[in-house]
Amino acid sequence: MRAEVSPKLSPRDLAPERSESRLAGFNGPFPLWIRTGFWICIVIAVAVVVRRAIALLIGPSAGAPPQLGQLDLYFKSHATLTWIHILCALAFVLLLPFFFWSRTRNSAVLQRGFLLLGVLVAATAFAMNRFAVGGWLERSVVLFFDTLFLASLVRTFLLSRRGDVVNACRWSIRATAILLGIATTRPVMGVFFATAPLTHLTPHQFFGIAFWIGFSINTVVIELWLRSLDSKRSIMAADR
Repeated sequence: MRAEVSPKLSPRDLAPERSESRLAGFNGPFPLWIRTGFWICIVIAVAVVVRRAIALLIGPSAGAPPQLGQLDLYFKSHATLTWIHILCALAFVLLLPFFFWSRTRNSAVLQRGFLLLGVLVAATAFAMNRFAVGGWLERSVVLFFDTLFLASLVRTFLLSRRGDVVNACRWSIRATAILLGIATTRPVMGVFFATAPLTHLTPHQFFGIAFWIGFSINTVVIELWLRSLDSKRSIMAADR
């Protein structure tokens, strides 16, 4: 009787199957433009926290514009809540690169940290919303996007518990984009501050507008990208 010969297996065949968070219709690293935007937002967010921490510790800079100095004093009057918010936000932002890195994104510790820190950031944002610089226009932004952020975290958690890795990844990306919207608002605010001598707008008047612009940019851009992946998946399925 002839012995059966087993097919030769390559090292790739012998390697354990990896359970990476692949998106439907997307099988590779994030596009360069998303990675670039992600890191720019990370850098801005960290810089904002560092600057706010310095202002809380030593007060407004002597050379700071009057409007910026008034904002520093405003946040210092709510120092405890501001400290909790910015430190939780800093921890969350510093966790993000590891959360999406292929070598560490399956870590249960990182996944729990992502959810826990996200909830703390959202809760303190709701609390700080009582003292919104931009009045009810800014409050409307925080109420809308903070609720959307929390809903995305809940969806991420529930889908992860069900083992739906693909859709859990999608919702975690949505949550991340919303939170990093705070970084996108900073260049927008910079434009308003720079043009204040011409427009005569105060932070109370333009903060809410800047918030709506910044958070909307991140949310819309990432949603359009995710939906483009759905379209690609549909085209691929039709061609089969």
